[in-house]
Amino acid sequence: MYRFKRHSSDEVQVSSRSGHSASVKDVAAAAGVSLGTVSNVLNRPERVSAPTRDRVERAMVELGFVRNESARQLRVGSSLTIAYVMLDAANPFFTDVAQGIEETAEKADLSVFSCNSQNQPRREAAYLSRLEQQRVQGVLITPVDLDQPLLDALPRRGTPVVIVDRTRETGTHCSVAVDDVLGGALAAQHLLDLGHDRIAFVGGPESIGQVRDRRRGAERALVEAGLPADRLVVLRTASLTVAEGRGAGERLAGFPSRTRPTAAMCANDLLALGLLQQCVTLGLAVPDDVAIVGYDDIEFAAAAAVPLSSVSQPRRQLGARAAELLLEESAAGPGANHEHQQVLFTPELVARASTRGSH
Repeated sequence: MYRFKRHSSDEVQVSSRSGHSASVKDVAAAAGVSLGTVSNVLNRPERVSAPTRDRVERAMVELGFVRNESARQLRVGSSLTIAYVMLDAANPFFTDVAQGIEETAEKADLSVFSCNSQNQPRREAAYLSRLEQQRVQGVLITPVDLDQPLLDALPRRGTPVVIVDRTRETGTHCSVAVDDVLGGALAAQHLLDLGHDRIAFVGGPESIGQVRDRRRGAERALVEAGLPADRLVVLRTASLTVAEGRGAGERLAGFPSRTRPTAAMCANDLLALGLLQQCVTLGLAVPDDVAIVGYDDIEFAAAAAVPLSSVSQPRRQLGARAAELLLEESAAGPGANHEHQQVLFTPELVARASTRGSH
């Protein structure tokens, strides 16, 4: 949804129903009022009497008046748009985050550009450059690489950047994330509590910070339980997709029965759904032969053939809070003494049939 606030401008171009461009002068002539009156109707309607305002608005309708917001934005140097550069639009987690961003933007009468980096650094950099050229009010981003130079360059040049689902230890940006180390520990601890002492961790690539943090959390839970590190069997994947989850299921099923992990925790739900599907296809019962925990608690997790246990994140809330921080920083303006905030949400484990009843 696109909504726009009224802003001052007497040089707005409009289009008429006849297909010809019309100016504010045309509206003024049709309504029999001055240019200043039309400008006030557009920008300060409370200054115009109701009968006159109605006459001007009728003239706008008759002319098919469409305000040229792009021209205004070029003059003032910024737009009524913010942008979200997400890591992977195929992952419902990020589309849920985007919904939270859009809800906050809509309340502020702003529109949102959603961009998909597809976990590709060059694609991400290209989007950031284009968005800066478009003079968006600010950028929300789940970065492929936290060291991407443009993350620092854009704020220096006047475009605020808020990091979503990641945190920079330097504190140079506002950020909103979930405690993924804790989330990984919750998943592993759930499996340990069910009696599993040989657990597979399914996830990758290691370049993704969330994957590293979730694995670190699992390792921490095993150490705190007094188990050796090799009881966490890492099955690396090239991406966080259902297909990669199925591939991990093939590898898991290929273990000798005496050394096969009796449980698996996955770096996200898409991997877990693929793993679950392949395990069932290959004759491994879930949860009796292999208990499975996902991460993100997307809508499809509860709807799986065997409802999936998962670590839940407040996805829309995460997006909404990130957008709030961006709007606060944008309102402060370039060079303002803005205090960056690092917001960290707490994940929760939701237990379902893919782990219940095991051991």
